[in-house]
Amino acid sequence: MAQQVRGVVAPGRGEPVRIETIIVPDPGPGEAVVKVQACGVCHTDLHYREGGINDEFPFLLGHEAAGVVESVGEGVTEVEPGDFVILNWRAVCGQCRACLRGRPWYCFNTHNAAQKMTLEDGTELSPALGIGAFADKTLVAAGQCTKVDPAAKAEVAGLLGCGVMAGLGAAINTGNVGRGDSVAVIGCGGVGAAAVLGARLAGAARIIAIDLDERKLATSTSLGATNTVHAKDTDVVEAVQELTGGFGADVVIDAVGRPETYKQAFYARDLAGTVVLVGVPTPEMKLELPLLDVFGRGGSLKSSWYGDCLPSRDFPMLIDLYLQGRLDLDAFVSETIELDGVEAAFDKMHHGDVLRSVVVL
Repeated sequence: MAQQVRGVVAPGRGEPVRIETIIVPDPGPGEAVVKVQACGVCHTDLHYREGGINDEFPFLLGHEAAGVVESVGEGVTEVEPGDFVILNWRAVCGQCRACLRGRPWYCFNTHNAAQKMTLEDGTELSPALGIGAFADKTLVAAGQCTKVDPAAKAEVAGLLGCGVMAGLGAAINTGNVGRGDSVAVIGCGGVGAAAVLGARLAGAARIIAIDLDERKLATSTSLGATNTVHAKDTDVVEAVQELTGGFGADVVIDAVGRPETYKQAFYARDLAGTVVLVGVPTPEMKLELPLLDVFGRGGSLKSSWYGDCLPSRDFPMLIDLYLQGRLDLDAFVSETIELDGVEAAFDKMHHGDVLRSVVVL
């Protein structure tokens, strides 16, 4: 039978979120109901509230989550009731051209639950990134559930569902950071700080954290940055070159996603170096670069989608590293809050007061 649970809903563009009663149907074929234990407050949720993703209001917010599978529908073999899982928004299809070429992390046909969760009056909800985890329970496609070691704390594990994975993956998967490399990270919020951590995990020799906020630079240092650059009063490109023998960094990760920061990243890399764009631009942004510079500097210009992660491969491995004490994911949890604290968490995020607020249910 369908269940009534609490959930955080964004009713309209720019309107404050509110807690509503949500109807969660029984799982159908290929679906699972997950009892949510924790969900991070991600900037993407704020984009949804502001109408920056689309206008399919009302939204059931929350997507960076972990919990326990409560029930599964017909044909589900990936998980079973009782499994501790991280929710992901890349349910790999296995049949599209990317999957068939052996590149499932680019899957072009990811999918969500076929059924809709609703309000009490029957109004259909649009779950954020097909998840909607600011709720006691949520309905997802079974492929969106990745089983991991239940010894991990839910408030930490869930962060791999989006922002932390995006940053780690930008360094490890997309940037292919290797032992002895030099890496610069522009923008050291949650995603950028995770990119710093990823570069350290990959064995980078020099990791340069760049931001306007001294607090974020301090956090980046604790996560492995060897040098920091305060971008307000410093020429970022010159600073990176000075710290890399005059050459520039092997890999520069733009975790901001603005034309000015991308240009900094482009010119702060070494010849034949790599630029990774993981910060998400807005639709109106334009980039202009001399084509001769694009040709003459060589190397790679890459975009990182979800850290180019494959959840079934990456989530269990990263949780194991966390449990071994080799990956400091606890550093990203600035505070734990209840469902009614999401709106206030958006304000703290806007002012740069937290890496992550995490709703614990």
